[in-house]
Amino acid sequence: MEKRILGLDPGLANLGYGAISCQIVPGKQDKNSVSLIDCGVIQTTPKQEMGQRLKTIYDDLHEVIEQIKPDIAIAEKLFFYKMGNTILVAQARGVLTLVLAQCGVPLFEFTPAQIKQALTGRGNADKSEVQDAVARELELGYIPKPDDAADALAVALTGWYDDDICPKKIELETGKI
Repeated sequence: MEKRILGLDPGLANLGYGAISCQIVPGKQDKNSVSLIDCGVIQTTPKQEMGQRLKTIYDDLHEVIEQIKPDIAIAEKLFFYKMGNTILVAQARGVLTLVLAQCGVPLFEFTPAQIKQALTGRGNADKSEVQDAVARELELGYIPKPDDAADALAVALTGWYDDDICPKKIELETGKI
């Protein structure tokens, strides 16, 4: 049984996305696997008018979803630290929430600390530790670039690790999760 998870790292200049394929093998929990489908960023520039930047995110995210066909999406929860930047990110996040709803893709969220905890075992891990964990878990010989794409893959992996979102045990007789 395959589940496709789209991880999203919201941003206005760079909205990172990372998609993984998760295989759940009935009765063989040790055989469950995860692999990279695609990752990248949706970019806008400050030279563009705000409405055009949001439209770029809207159009490009629709295209990403059409290509990947995710079962679920996971996004990093909005983190308030600089008010000016938070407002811009919130606008981009609103667009991604709208696109996911239009496409019928359920959205789940995790805080930055939850993502770090899931990948490294420490809620205060630094960026390089998280990126190393992404490369290791996806059995890549490299750290995905740019950083926003790697962050989105970390978000997707957090969804895969969460048994409430992605149950790993399947009843053999019924095939139900």
